[in-house]
Amino acid sequence: MAVKKLKPVTPGTRFRVAPAFDEITASKPEKSLLAPLKKSGGRNNSGKMTNRYIGGGHKRRLRVIDFKRTKDGVPATVKTIEYDPNRTARIALLFYADGAKTYIIAPEGLQVGQVVISGEQVAPEVGNCMLINNIPLGTIVHAIELKPGKGAAMARSAGSYAQIVAREGKYVTVKLPSGEMRMVLGTCRATVGTVSNGDHMNVVLGKAGRNRWLGRRPRTRGVAMNPVDHPMGGGEGRSSGGHPRSRTGLLAKGKKTRSPKKYSNKLIISRRSK
Repeated sequence: MAVKKLKPVTPGTRFRVAPAFDEITASKPEKSLLAPLKKSGGRNNSGKMTNRYIGGGHKRRLRVIDFKRTKDGVPATVKTIEYDPNRTARIALLFYADGAKTYIIAPEGLQVGQVVISGEQVAPEVGNCMLINNIPLGTIVHAIELKPGKGAAMARSAGSYAQIVAREGKYVTVKLPSGEMRMVLGTCRATVGTVSNGDHMNVVLGKAGRNRWLGRRPRTRGVAMNPVDHPMGGGEGRSSGGHPRSRTGLLAKGKKTRSPKKYSNKLIISRRSK
């Protein structure tokens, strides 16, 4: 994956850094794996806006991704690498030997025609899904489960990866993208490799309109509001008020919001680096 700097022929392309889409091999998705995607516009079931700055954007359809990879022992051939408007990573269309089709998150380096497989005793090669217990120490993985059979939960976005660093009893220690060291049950699954589209972080949209196409509306600073709208609103002239906080009064700038009784505290060996 690479990015391209556009020639500044318009104000919108002057600063734009766009994805190159070199790895994309199909322009239309697999119809049988599409589902409707409804937009809320930030409104709840009674029509009240509960989330600001959401609305508009291009119409999308959901690509149904297989996060569980439970077809053990059945080899699958990579048919296409595709763009997914609902996530930062690329997705790969798999054709299984028994005729089934699924989408998975495409790892970096996965090629069309390559064969991938999932199971307990498979080779730790890029795209293969296996139990964390059976993955060699030091291996880079992504799409990690937190509960066996529930499906991948961690390291799913573009360029993400985690590393298997230790094994003790029924738990395996994993170093996550944030720097956090955490124990995961050895019977959980993970996929070998790094998530594709690592250059996503270097993309520059170039103009406000491109943000609107993504369904993001303009954001208003709390300081610019009235006291009735935000804890930091009001004041004469440009004076900004109070301690940094959200509209609901939740303190920003470092207040701890994690519950001290959270079930996973005992599984975290060291927290992410500040």
